[in-house]
Amino acid sequence: MKLTRKIMLIALIGLFSQFSMADNASSAKEIADIVASLNHFPSDADKAALMAISADDSLAEGVRAMATAVANFAHSANDEGKSAMAEIQANDQAPDRARALAGIIEGLMHMASADAKATLAELYP
Repeated sequence: MKLTRKIMLIALIGLFSQFSMADNASSAKEIADIVASLNHFPSDADKAALMAISADDSLAEGVRAMATAVANFAHSANDEGKSAMAEIQANDQAPDRARALAGIIEGLMHMASADAKATLAELYP
């Protein structure tokens, strides 16, 4: 498991430079919009959209990891999702708004707070 985390961290460092590309940015906004509307679980339509993002090899690994964490959300992110979000937040090369989104996903319980929704609206208008 540690090897998987190290590989993911290397991938995050190498691929987060792509985060600002149009597809990554629009996918991150879609994830943020879904997080803002979560109510215990993603809807079936949201889950399908998140899984499509997760499966898109052209996107940055961090974006895909966020989509996977939210797709697997059941009242909160699972341990694997929380670990991936912690790695994104610890990555100095990740954009601030990606680290903020990862922090919101990691700390989310049942639904986004008013503060989290305001942050998401500001970061992902």
